[in-house]
Amino acid sequence: MAAKVVSLVSGGIDSPVAIYLIAKRGLEPVVLHMDNRPFSDENTPRKVLINVKRISKLINMDIEVYLAPHGENLAALAKSCARPYLCVLCRRMMYRVANGFAKHVGAKAIVTGESLGQVASQTLANLAAESQASSLPILRPLLCYDKTEIESIAKKIGTYQTSIEPGFCCSITPRRPVISATLERVLEQEKPLPLDKLVKQSLKNIRPIEKTMLTKKD
Repeated sequence: MAAKVVSLVSGGIDSPVAIYLIAKRGLEPVVLHMDNRPFSDENTPRKVLINVKRISKLINMDIEVYLAPHGENLAALAKSCARPYLCVLCRRMMYRVANGFAKHVGAKAIVTGESLGQVASQTLANLAAESQASSLPILRPLLCYDKTEIESIAKKIGTYQTSIEPGFCCSITPRRPVISATLERVLEQEKPLPLDKLVKQSLKNIRPIEKTMLTKKD
């Protein structure tokens, strides 16, 4: 029986490719989409569902897809924390929720679509500060892939076109994110936050993404 992993998946190009790669290695992904609404558009969960459906057919594996509300978490971060740190703090929050969800589904690791240096916030220092929030191993199958390589795989597996559809994943991404976060500074930013309460609220409201979101054309 394949070991389960919780795969954090957005509406972008990278994370669907990460699902495909870890499934090829014999792991069983359980997809968790962190729903950023109202800081993202209504189409993002649909894009996630379409791409997972395509990967599921390609690898001949049923993949469960869940949605966790994340908008309230983002609002709390934006209200209490320094804006350059929002991306790092957001990912730490997502890891906490993913760890709690992993216990529920019996998963042994968290999977992300992060690629070193792919965006300004994905530096080694930031990844280290973010990883500290997870008690489970974080698998990053795209870590050393460049943008062209990732896009090539996305086109091959049929997820690229859906991923580049118009829309936005997060409207409060800082213009100048911190690129050398230290754990000390990150923990200082988190002090005013009711972390346990926010995580519990997200976990309480995790639901399967409804397949009714898809049209016949999807």
